[in-house]
Amino acid sequence: MAIETFHTLIARNKRNSLLLIFLFMLFFAGMALLIGSAWAGPRLGVAVAIAAGVVAFFLTLASYYGGASTVLSMSHARPIAHDEDPMLYNIVEEVAIAAGLPTPKVYLIDDTAPNAFATGRDPKHAIIAVTTGLRQKLNRDELQGVIAHEMSHVRNYDIRYAMLMAVMVGVLVMLCDMFLRSLWWGGRGRRRETRQGGGGLQIILLVLGAVLAIIAPILAGIIQMAMSRQREYLADASGVALTRNPRGLASALAKISDDPEVLEVANRATAHLYIVHPIKKFEDRSGSIFDSHPPIKDRIQRILSIAY
Repeated sequence: MAIETFHTLIARNKRNSLLLIFLFMLFFAGMALLIGSAWAGPRLGVAVAIAAGVVAFFLTLASYYGGASTVLSMSHARPIAHDEDPMLYNIVEEVAIAAGLPTPKVYLIDDTAPNAFATGRDPKHAIIAVTTGLRQKLNRDELQGVIAHEMSHVRNYDIRYAMLMAVMVGVLVMLCDMFLRSLWWGGRGRRRETRQGGGGLQIILLVLGAVLAIIAPILAGIIQMAMSRQREYLADASGVALTRNPRGLASALAKISDDPEVLEVANRATAHLYIVHPIKKFEDRSGSIFDSHPPIKDRIQRILSIAY
């Protein structure tokens, strides 16, 4: 069995990013083909699918170059200057030096729930965002452990894959919802044709709408799960390697996980980005069977088993 190095991991994450883009475009065009064919026959369906493929291509470009901005906007994160938080900036700079990477931009999320994530398309365009709760509730060693974990995601190119996933999951869910609504209103508008013998079409549209409504959340969950739990384990280990302080990250994970505050800006599309899953089990929006994060107790045990 071949040993996975950082270089092979980075190459695999780049390939997975391309695969994710391809699957997104294929799904987009496939849905357009199904709806177009159901409405006006296979010939028009193919034309609609080609048009949808072009749209999907430009959406992909927008996700690649503007995905980080979208994620930050969804998270209500704002950039901060060095003078606003010198200690945070110093930690980010020293961990970036240890990792041999450019210093990422630093963003702040005004939320009392402690958490953090990294995003961007590559290390040169990386961003680390932390909540005000993280700054207030963690000491320096714990904060350094969190930053080192996120810097490992930057070095491993996890951030590109996770960013594309966050944006495309949101687009796919909206796409399915849009198709569902168009099927509903299209069916109502063609009621007269249905009465004249187009009942088969009405049934097809209703079935397609029901199928889309069912597969949308499942598809979103599967894509989120594509961000393997092993990436979190590896980022934990890599972060400890950068700080040489296992207890700092272990303590931070325990504090973040045990904190009762709800991170209001988090949602299912961006949850996989955070160092700890931000949606609490007691929340109404919880309950998804697709969890991209390993159990906290398991992560902490693995971290504490690392000796320096």
